[in-house]
Amino acid sequence: MASRGRRGGAPDREDELRREERAEQQAPAPQGPVLPPPPPVDYGVFMQGLVQAMQTRAHTQAAL
Repeated sequence: MASRGRRGGAPDREDELRREERAEQQAPAPQGPVLPPPPPVDYGVFMQGLVQAMQTRAHTQAAL
C-alpha cells in the first residue's frame, strides 16, 4: 500500500507543474486584437524630418 502512495505522489507533482506551466503560458496572452509587427523605420529620414521641424519652429519663434 505504501508503494501505491509513492507512485500516486509523483503524478500529482507532475500535474501541479503542468498546471503552473499552462498558467504561465496563458498569463502573457494579449487581450484584444493581435496587431501586426510595425514596419521598419528609416531613422535617417526620421531624424532629417525632426531636424527640419525643429529648425522651422525656431525660425517661426524668431520671427515672432
